[in-house]
Amino acid sequence: MSKRITFNELRKIKDMLPDGSMQRIADELGINAETVRNYFGGDNYEAGKAVGIHLEQGPDGGIVLLDDTRILEKAKEII
Repeated sequence: MSKRITFNELRKIKDMLPDGSMQRIADELGINAETVRNYFGGDNYEAGKAVGIHLEQGPDGGIVLLDDTRILEKAKEII
């Protein structure tokens, strides 16, 4: 299921996560922690993978279309 969210909203969710959450999300979903960081705006594609986010420029940092919301849902569960 895809979802639209502003980049600033996505970063706000990331900033609300407690320490260790990236690794916890990665462990629960069976993916690399750098892939989770890339989902929230990181760009380490040597250690992590692309995660199906598409950015469009605009207000609030632009619009992000998330192809897969599992990482976002896990982050919200933790918060």
